[in-house]
Amino acid sequence: MSRLVIKIGSNILTDKKGGLDQKRILSIAGDVSDACKAGHEVVIVSSGAVAAGMKKLGLKERPKDIRLKQAAAAVGQSSLVLAYEKSFADFGKKVAQVLLTREDFSERMRYLNSKNTILTLLSYGIIPIINENDTVATDEIRFGDNDQLAALVSGLIDAERLVILSDVDGFYSSDPRINQSAEIIPFVDEITSEFEALAGGAGSAVGTGGMYSKLLAAKKAASYGIRVNIINGKKKGLMTSILKGIHKGTEFRPQTKKITSRKGWIAFALKPKGSLFIDDGAVNAILKLGKSLLPSGIVRVSGTFDAGDAVYFVDSRNNRIAKGIVNYSSRDIEKIMGKRTSEIEAIIGYKYSDEVVHRDNLVVLS
Repeated sequence: MSRLVIKIGSNILTDKKGGLDQKRILSIAGDVSDACKAGHEVVIVSSGAVAAGMKKLGLKERPKDIRLKQAAAAVGQSSLVLAYEKSFADFGKKVAQVLLTREDFSERMRYLNSKNTILTLLSYGIIPIINENDTVATDEIRFGDNDQLAALVSGLIDAERLVILSDVDGFYSSDPRINQSAEIIPFVDEITSEFEALAGGAGSAVGTGGMYSKLLAAKKAASYGIRVNIINGKKKGLMTSILKGIHKGTEFRPQTKKITSRKGWIAFALKPKGSLFIDDGAVNAILKLGKSLLPSGIVRVSGTFDAGDAVYFVDSRNNRIAKGIVNYSSRDIEKIMGKRTSEIEAIIGYKYSDEVVHRDNLVVLS
């Protein structure tokens, strides 16, 4: 049995008038139900609450004011889940609503609790419908868009595949809205800066994510060892085809050297509280020798943080090369930076560890 996450954007679920497209949702429910019958466990990350709320509130444009957006999400979320519930009931399937915020991923205990809840639902044959909790999320704690949420959920539940339903047929060599000769790139082995430059920016009137966002999500998921497919969500049967091994759209192949779930949590979910600027010797030790970060390699501290918080490692050219969980507070690190490990206790009165950041709590950002 394989586990997959399906991300569905607002532009897939809404009709021309901005309301929920019941026929489209029913069609997706049919494809997902077929996947479940074939032995797959399926989790859906779905946008659409704000769009559904816009319809109810009579709004013509997506609200920019956070309070109005939260109100639209609150009004629309019930309609969205009800639409899924009715559609899946036609195929004998049950759904559950799961609303998440960035804090549910940043705090380790909430992260594990979220994972256990989703896996328990799957064990009962229930399809979790996950969305960002827009009614309480603020700019400081929100994911940015559900493409990123889908990538994080994929890593959270150890999925084998992430399927992103888009309003285009895949990832193109250039913007197909501008260049009619643009071609779909069928397979991507590595998401390079050249691919990022190819990705378009603007999304739809009712959504927040564009192709660049999907590319970043694919990059995150691929680093977990997850296969990612971008296909046209408005065409019935494509999802069933790719699960049968028939290629459609664009497939991002997983990295052969994947990061662990814990290191993925550090890299993508844990919110950094500051930065440690390190010298070239420390950069070499981390990138080439696989070493921990010692106080002797630190030249400057930025931000205020406590032991157990996450920070970026920044080299002399202001590049973020790694991210990790510190064993000491920013105030203590400022006292011991540039010093030998044997001097730590004499300087701050205690020594928790020789390492400011241990290798096990560090992930290279490449």
